[in-house]
Amino acid sequence: MELKDIISVPGMGGLYKVVANNKNGFIVESLSDSKRTMIASNQRIMTLVDIAVYTTEEDMPLREIYKKIQQTEGQKLGVDPKADGSKLREYFKKVVPTFDEERVYTSDIKKMLVWYELLKDKIDFSKAEETGGDADEKIISAAEHDKPIPKKHESHGPKAESAKATTAKTRKKV
Repeated sequence: MELKDIISVPGMGGLYKVVANNKNGFIVESLSDSKRTMIASNQRIMTLVDIAVYTTEEDMPLREIYKKIQQTEGQKLGVDPKADGSKLREYFKKVVPTFDEERVYTSDIKKMLVWYELLKDKIDFSKAEETGGDADEKIISAAEHDKPIPKKHESHGPKAESAKATTAKTRKKV
């Protein structure tokens, strides 16, 4: 399992793994109790790869934060995720010294630490996939490739000559 396969659904607690696609949405499996549920296609979801934390320099991806926690603490967290907000902020300051204290809330820190507890046995963050690099280059090279765009359905719509030449009445008398 990789970090890109795991999603968070606002309004539903916990993390989920996408099992299958359906015409109405996704079938997901909870990582905590392995129950499967259906998520509608119009419901908002967030993949963990797309989540980042505000810092004073650049936004730091969640996988980088988890990598730092794993390197410093190993498999055991140094603080309980249910601890007091000041203890959580103090611990997070040790892990990410440059995080923006005004924009990162205590509830966000708590959620990240709970997620780490769920994922630490399932994913090795030191081997986590890198996003961006080659995929962006492939997209750019495909976009730069000069292909003529074929015109579809040129015959649809009125032609200027036939509109003037017709003598039929188009208005209906009332």
